[in-house]
Amino acid sequence: MWNRRGWCRLSASALLGGSLSSVRAQASPAPAGRQGAARVVVAVDNKASFCYLPLTIAERLGYFSAEGLDVQIREFAEANQSVQAVLSGAAHLYSGGYSSTIGLQARGHSYQSIVLQGRAPQIVLGVSQNTMGYYRQLRDLRGKKIGIMGPGSTSHRVARLLLARARLGAQEVQYISLPNAASAIGAFRGGQIDAICYSDPVITALEQGGALRVVADTRTVRGNAEVFGGPMPAGSLIASAEFIGSYPRLCQAMTDAMVHALKWLQTAGPSDIIKTVPERYFQGDRALYLAAFSRAREAWAPDGVMPDRGPDTAARVLAQFDDTAQRLQRVDLARTFTNEFARKAKAKYRA
Repeated sequence: MWNRRGWCRLSASALLGGSLSSVRAQASPAPAGRQGAARVVVAVDNKASFCYLPLTIAERLGYFSAEGLDVQIREFAEANQSVQAVLSGAAHLYSGGYSSTIGLQARGHSYQSIVLQGRAPQIVLGVSQNTMGYYRQLRDLRGKKIGIMGPGSTSHRVARLLLARARLGAQEVQYISLPNAASAIGAFRGGQIDAICYSDPVITALEQGGALRVVADTRTVRGNAEVFGGPMPAGSLIASAEFIGSYPRLCQAMTDAMVHALKWLQTAGPSDIIKTVPERYFQGDRALYLAAFSRAREAWAPDGVMPDRGPDTAARVLAQFDDTAQRLQRVDLARTFTNEFARKAKAKYRA
């Protein structure tokens, strides 16, 4: 979501006020050494999201430190704010959706994904067993209420994409914004919405209660391909082409740490997660988090490498929704990512 009407909710005129100013004061235009380690500021929105869990794992297990890095992660409320932090020089890299690199290039900014964290957005569309027990096809959603994370969010886009295939326009359903897990679960169980397009752990909680029937699932590689027509790259670690060219060793070190984390996630068990993930991520229900984690495991990239058809899929999906589709056609997708660092890290850690 790169602007409120696109995939990454970018806003060129966004003013971040105090939160951005405080980060700018701590981030220099280039990495600065501290106690022998290279200091790097990474911006991210919703750090606790499953989509960006590899970033947390690399931080918590000391993988960044092991690579000679002093990484400071700055969390923002929305994706457009973390992107703006990098554009303004307040952060060196940002952890966000790969699709944002396409949107940025369409607007004249050269940014690249240096390592892929997720190979699926982890969004699920499901219908209520209580209000829609008769459900047979997507067209049955005409006139119904669908819960989403918010206008312009990834969940909103996935819902619109699926309904468009059933020839249902945006005006033929009612989208209800449910910005947090508690409100989403409450609205669904209370019958205030007929369907929901959301991420975990909300979906897993509703599945466990038997209230949800899954219609489309992008937590798996197969489900991802069914929804998007090909591999749809998601969370990435992104930097400007200028930064990458100026600090290739630092980018390699960052990628090495991330691929190390991705490899750890492939085999991590429940006890590993409980010991490593911050308690606040569990939101008071460890069992639910672990259940959702097991569902999401396939969605993380195993080695940080961008899949061959991933950029094409992302561009095609963006073109269906963005109001600058003509600009997107001029984007050079080969310049929106690099596999150079990930391949070296893959070899290093045998990922």
